[in-house]
Amino acid sequence: MTVLRPVRAGNAFEETVERLLQAIKLGLVAQGDKLPPERELAVRLGISRVTLREAIRALSDAGYLDVRRGRYGGAFVTYTPPQPDAGHLREAVEEMGMADLSDALTFRLAVECGAAQVLAMSRPAEEQRAVLVRRLADVNEAGLEDYRRLDTAFHLSIAELTGSPLLATTCADARSRVSDLLNAIPMLQVNLDHAAVQHQAIVDAILAGDPDAARQAVAEHLEGTAALLRAFLA
Repeated sequence: MTVLRPVRAGNAFEETVERLLQAIKLGLVAQGDKLPPERELAVRLGISRVTLREAIRALSDAGYLDVRRGRYGGAFVTYTPPQPDAGHLREAVEEMGMADLSDALTFRLAVECGAAQVLAMSRPAEEQRAVLVRRLADVNEAGLEDYRRLDTAFHLSIAELTGSPLLATTCADARSRVSDLLNAIPMLQVNLDHAAVQHQAIVDAILAGDPDAARQAVAEHLEGTAALLRAFLA
């Protein structure tokens, strides 16, 4: 989880909350699953365990985590994304503003197209190829309740497999900016079937080592998502 990167000392508490909340809302830690151990998290975030505990307590108070003590204890994710609803989508867009929405979609298009292009150029090794194929299988086999979380994992894996923490972090940030909107889009089977075809095209291009086709496949997929957003807002 590259989103769990070191925070800046001046805003350690606030940025720790932001990092943990991003991991939770992106589904990188699924509902009912436990955050990494406290010692590991503190090292990854570059903070003291006191600061980490304060951040976890704040997220627990806000209803995102359930902190349990004892041998099998830890911080367990309790957050459940709201059910897809066109009304919630409009509310989220109104809160964001159309200008910021357009900027967020452009940002996501640029970084995810770039990640796919870089990965295709790198001629991924067998282990990397296996991870990408497995992520694709996961989202293809997902039920509606898990689809968005596994779709996120698939998209972010492309950036992570490039081996660039900066690129992976940027793609996670881009996805975070639109995650509430994507979660609010009603699930339409015809759209999910179309997305599966587009996901396959992305993977095929990357595995074939064709950066131009990979970039184009991602662009077509993300432009389709943007069109769907506009359709439900019309």
